[in-house]
Amino acid sequence: MKLIRTEDAVGQVICHDMTQIIVGVTKDARFRKGHIITEEDVPVLLSMGKEHVYALSLEAGMVHEDDAVKTLVNACRNDHMRESPVKEGKVELKATRSGVLEIDTERLFRINSLGEVMIATQANHTVVKPGDKLAGMRIIPLAISQTQLDMVASIAGTKDPILSIHPFKVKDCTILVTGNEVQKGLIEDTFSKVVEDKLAAFGVSVNAVIKTGDDQAAITDAIKKAKAGGSSLIVCTGGMSVDPDDRTPAAIKASGARLVSYGAPVLPGAMFLVSYLDDTPVLGLPGCVMYAKRTILDLLLPRLLAGIVLQASDIARLGNGGLCMDCPVCHFPNCSFGKGGY
Repeated sequence: MKLIRTEDAVGQVICHDMTQIIVGVTKDARFRKGHIITEEDVPVLLSMGKEHVYALSLEAGMVHEDDAVKTLVNACRNDHMRESPVKEGKVELKATRSGVLEIDTERLFRINSLGEVMIATQANHTVVKPGDKLAGMRIIPLAISQTQLDMVASIAGTKDPILSIHPFKVKDCTILVTGNEVQKGLIEDTFSKVVEDKLAAFGVSVNAVIKTGDDQAAITDAIKKAKAGGSSLIVCTGGMSVDPDDRTPAAIKASGARLVSYGAPVLPGAMFLVSYLDDTPVLGLPGCVMYAKRTILDLLLPRLLAGIVLQASDIARLGNGGLCMDCPVCHFPNCSFGKGGY
């Protein structure tokens, strides 16, 4: 820190907030810590009684926070995002379109472990819309070493940036309603309406609701026909338990679909099944989806509709945060359900 005549301080970095008081009008910081003094600032500072200022003296190899934060932005920013102007070494990223925010949490952790830099994001796999804040990042001190910034860049690497938004791709779905009791009209089908409503929230239309009964061959044949007909998502409702009459898992497997996971560490939703017939998701929904306010389907549906291919490890990670508290007033997604993961 060095003391400089205000007239000679152009280009220097202010070390602390400087308050301007105009009686009856304002009392606030006119210049913030880290501000770089310009020619236009000199008469304002003099009017505030600041004939001298304390300025930050950057040593060789040190970078001012406003310039340094660009390294964090480059590590994070991807398509469908815009950045805010730099303010006090801080930048925010906002979405420019709807989709699912995906975060490389391992690289994020490594960068935040360095110290002197920070990146705070929304939770991984959050559904976002244009204008939503995705992340905020800043340099902690007024100046940071280039060596530290090089470490950030090294962790970011040449891979895709840490943040990405996957736009929604799936536009239509076929629902297969299992259960002989539904097919025979003994009970009303209330399951498909629940699924239709959840899909409609994402602009996905249902092109067919087919009552297959419990015949395994009939379910398998319906899956194949839905695939051949161009459906981009196939959902089988019910028949997911271990009862002898529940044929859905075997029928899905017999269709040639590649099983990713049958069972999940989520309540409600433990008997959920996810598979792929070529690149088309084929889901087996447990009965809880029909009556519970929020289930595993609410956690995974956005990713499936955005074309994010699920792995068994993605399902296993849901256990942390996978317990719905069944609150009297549901605030999902603004709650802990599904916000854990790794």
